[in-house]
Amino acid sequence: MNKNIVVVGSSNTDMIVAMDHIPAPGETVLGGDFSTAAGGKGANQAVAAARAGGTVTFVARVGDDLFGRTAVEGFKADGIDTSLIQTDKDAPSGVALIFVGNAGENSIAVASGANGKLSPADIDQAADCIKSAAIVLIQLETPIETVTALLNVADANSIPVVLNPAPAQELDDALLGKVSIITPNESEAEILTGIQVTDESTAIQAASALLARGPGTVVITMGSRGALVKNCDIEEMIPAFKVDAVDTTAAGDTFNGVLAANLAQGVSLQDAVRFANAAAALSVTVHGAQPSAPHRDVIEAFLAASSR
Repeated sequence: MNKNIVVVGSSNTDMIVAMDHIPAPGETVLGGDFSTAAGGKGANQAVAAARAGGTVTFVARVGDDLFGRTAVEGFKADGIDTSLIQTDKDAPSGVALIFVGNAGENSIAVASGANGKLSPADIDQAADCIKSAAIVLIQLETPIETVTALLNVADANSIPVVLNPAPAQELDDALLGKVSIITPNESEAEILTGIQVTDESTAIQAASALLARGPGTVVITMGSRGALVKNCDIEEMIPAFKVDAVDTTAAGDTFNGVLAANLAQGVSLQDAVRFANAAAALSVTVHGAQPSAPHRDVIEAFLAASSR
């Protein structure tokens, strides 16, 4: 059984300031602690998938700089195939500036750099790998024409695609019709459907509206409430796990990467979502994006302890 996961997306270096509270516009907050960590939604998801036991190829673009070289070395250390990561001579590697408050909430600004130049030509170069994948995972931190090119290749070859529609933006039905599983959070679901998601009932309404636009399955992630799974056969709220959050950065990315890894291994959708919920819960107990992605044995131990 082919278990290869192709992740297409962004790679950033996160520059993080942890403080008592996130500054309001015009406000300066002193006394924060500074750190850096590897990030970017695509990279976070690739690392999460690899640590969850997935065989991962990452398609991305980085700058010809220290940030880019360090990122690629980090991917290799996690066993990710980096042969389809392009080095851009004209654009810097992506950077994210992240404020984290003491309650675990965050505020993020991203300078896309080379991520914004990931192109349909890069998808063409990766086409053979995409055509032979068990599953493809993509987000929206790269140009929409690149996302569209990827979906066209996957759709033409019957390769399932998980789309994490973040950062949120309007998407047309032609694009959504080529998506196997779409994984918005509450705010992203509202942008896509116009339905404010506040509880399980409104999540079901939003999921139904999304299904009518083309995706095969909708998984709405709802933080501490869990994740709603809905398709033509399933409508189930899969609970989250209670933990003490210190940093929610990349919790959604961890969820998506681990979900893809489990689906590629033939795990049922509901069990894959439960495993991803556990991984996301563990991730919010650790500071940083990629540093917070747990390894499979840690997730399995957490699930075993939670079931006692």
